[in-house]
Amino acid sequence: MSHTDLERTDPTATDFPVPDPGIEEHPPRFTDVDAAAADRAYKQIVGMLAAVPVLVLAFLVVYFAVPRDAELLVFGANLKMQTTLLGLTAGAATLLIGVAAIQWARLLMSDEEIVGDRHGAASPPEARERALTDLETGIEASGIRRRKLLGSGMAGALGLMVVPAVVSLADMGPWPTAELRAQTIEKTIWAEGIQLVNAVNHRPLKASELELGQLVNAEPATLAELEGAAYQQAKAKAAIIVVRMDPNSIRVPESRRDWQVDGILCYSKICTHVGCPISLWEQQTHHLLCPCHQSTFDLGNSGVVVFGPAARSLPQLPITTDAQGYLVARSDFTVPVGPSFFERDSSRDFREGDR
Repeated sequence: MSHTDLERTDPTATDFPVPDPGIEEHPPRFTDVDAAAADRAYKQIVGMLAAVPVLVLAFLVVYFAVPRDAELLVFGANLKMQTTLLGLTAGAATLLIGVAAIQWARLLMSDEEIVGDRHGAASPPEARERALTDLETGIEASGIRRRKLLGSGMAGALGLMVVPAVVSLADMGPWPTAELRAQTIEKTIWAEGIQLVNAVNHRPLKASELELGQLVNAEPATLAELEGAAYQQAKAKAAIIVVRMDPNSIRVPESRRDWQVDGILCYSKICTHVGCPISLWEQQTHHLLCPCHQSTFDLGNSGVVVFGPAARSLPQLPITTDAQGYLVARSDFTVPVGPSFFERDSSRDFREGDR
């Protein structure tokens, strides 16, 4: 706010700590006084914008032509060639657009300093007309009418930058069709005959050795055959808990009579809320508590939710024993384990009262 504006709002304000210095003298830029320099700057900016389509084309060539497993040795480090070149081409294109815009503003747009008087918050009736006038002034000051390649070059460069973004977004992953989900996130490595082993010492679990009220963290014996990412993915979905309860104190629906062995039941260890691992076991109530958000499941009643934000029962794994009395799976889980997701079918989830 200038001194004049302050005097208008407060007529008594006549003394100021320092005098109003006004607008300092503004020296002209070299492109304002040297036409040749302005032309060189113009050509440089257009050249940077013209390089953007070349880089976008290079991005597409790299994406479709360079194998995903190809590697690039840089200063002793092995880098993925495709992702490195994609980052360099898209990054360079973005950088050129930014530098071109900055140079355009610094060297070719109008360099005049303008002082505007402050006005009230409410726009006056002639505000629209003034805005159109200011817009026209800005267009004229940008020099875009005299140097038309600037506008078309900037518009073309920005428009083409949509291509790498669209291509990258389209490659974020396969479309989650029902068939693909059934083969991936809705399937675990559990299958008929696979032994249940202790997750700590990997010893097979014998039904006769489990004590009443005991809870054991377990996993499939075949998990030891996997390595790396495949091992981690399989373990995240196949982790289970095995509990033994008094058969006379639990409710087993008719449809699950053969899913348990003399009160021994097996459930997924992954909470159906957001996927936290669960093992807080209350022997007396048969409740299993999730430590993250306190979802509570009744293992004595098919894993139904009795408290908390979880929206569906804890998946139960059908089990039996082999000829030596060791616990084995009857099949995979009949419903997907882990947190819910939009595409999955919830009609098979167990609910209170199901038989």
